Amino acid sequence: MELCDLPAYELSLLLRQKQVSALEITQSCLQRIEKVDGRPGQLDGGQPTPEDEEKVHAFITLTKKRALAQANAIDRKLAAGEDPGPLAGIPFTVKDIFCVRGTPSTAASRILANFVAPYTATPVERMEAAGAVLLGKVNLDEFTYGSSNESSAFQPAPRNPWNPAYVPGGSSGGSAASVAAGEAPLSLGTDTAGSIRQPAAFCGVVGVKPTYGRVSRYGLIAFGSSLDCPGPLARNVVDAALMLQAIAGPDARDSTTANLPVPDYLAALEEGVRGLRIGLSPDYFQITFPDAHSGEYRQQELPAEIEARVRYAAGVLASMGAEIIEDVPMPNTRYGIPAYFVISRVEAASNLHRYDGVKYGYRTPQPVSDLRDLYRKTRNEGFGLQPKLRILMGMYVSAAQYSAQYYRRALRVRTLIRRDFEQAFDPEGKYRLHALLTPTTPTTAFEIGAVYGDSVLMQYADQLTVPANHAGVPGVSLPFGLDEHGLPIGVQLLGADFSEPVLLRIARALELATESEPWRKLKPQVLRNLAG
Repeated sequence: MELCDLPAYELSLLLRQKQVSALEITQSCLQRIEKVDGRPGQLDGGQPTPEDEEKVHAFITLTKKRALAQANAIDRKLAAGEDPGPLAGIPFTVKDIFCVRGTPSTAASRILANFVAPYTATPVERMEAAGAVLLGKVNLDEFTYGSSNESSAFQPAPRNPWNPAYVPGGSSGGSAASVAAGEAPLSLGTDTAGSIRQPAAFCGVVGVKPTYGRVSRYGLIAFGSSLDCPGPLARNVVDAALMLQAIAGPDARDSTTANLPVPDYLAALEEGVRGLRIGLSPDYFQITFPDAHSGEYRQQELPAEIEARVRYAAGVLASMGAEIIEDVPMPNTRYGIPAYFVISRVEAASNLHRYDGVKYGYRTPQPVSDLRDLYRKTRNEGFGLQPKLRILMGMYVSAAQYSAQYYRRALRVRTLIRRDFEQAFDPEGKYRLHALLTPTTPTTAFEIGAVYGDSVLMQYADQLTVPANHAGVPGVSLPFGLDEHGLPIGVQLLGADFSEPVLLRIARALELATESEPWRKLKPQVLRNLAG
């Protein structure tokens, strides 16, 4: 096994025992990137070639020089007997929605293609302060608008390492793909409707959406400010806990961060689940889709193989002493996507108004007659289709004559979704849950091009993850099997506010209980190809 394939916590131990150096770890990851990633995403990247179709294409910007310098600095500290931090020498990638000083910070959009950030986002800053080594910025859906990564202005878009004919999910698809392909043990992503958990499920890695306010959003290029949550993607639960430990906590530069102490996320990981009450909801075993012909919503059962894995996970937890509570009602789950359509687009329209061709970023080269003309032409040329659709819809539903019909109603629905979670986790209530166990996604990864272009259907890939964003509660997705096509299936754990320690503990118990199962020994196709 190559160094780049080892978990972060193992690499950390080897480094401190001086069996490997930070430079060796970093070079191993850079060599893997060279082998599997292919050409980075670039503006006007053109149609993919046959060679492109076998690569991962996670990166937009590779910061090789910076990474090697950081690795050398870590080795010097270790040699001098200094403590270089809890993540010393561990390479990580950053979703290119975070500002990193001195690097292009593009949000995968033409309108920010030439923007070099003058400061660094707090979560990135904290990773580097903990000794982690930044390998570069990875691709995403433009401004995080999508669930497949196909909408990026930087092409080729990322592909799923398990099968490059399939999408990696989105919008943190580059993050999930880079971790699954062994390019980095850790990646920093964001979750607005499931954008960490959904690609984590599609790519067979662990993804954590923290409680809203647990991780600072300072330096994050905003999409939906009341929904966005930075969080970790990793290959296992221990690594995810290590990373969350590094990035969580109050930040004076972000007034929405919670002024609460950060617990030790590693302390209780191995305690097991005996005595915990874990719920199953029938509302998470049905999926709702809009009918393309009638416009009406129809319900159908979850694919049998996904439901089977969730119920198997419940059986594993029960065998370890957890109490499984059936039929927990979460009736407003089905309204999560319609409410998200309205709320997120109102916030997106507001956030995107700052991109005008005046202060920074792209500016139209065409002659203009006045300032309005400059705005109009710059935005028309700089934004892709998805941002344009969201701006138009956000302006429409927030207009005075429609606000009561749409926006205020969506906010009321959001309150009802929050109430479902409060009732399920109320320690004095009927169910008294410690966690809710659900599927992460209604399907496994879909083929490239199969859904792209249908904004409504694409959004419904997030219907089992978005309720947690509305409610602000934490969620963890972990891989728990493969479907009939050999693609990963994810299961999700949802909890009350700031219950990340409990969720990680349950996820770790599932991971340990199934570590010898054959599917855990299988590697993504891109890694099997390397081995011949």
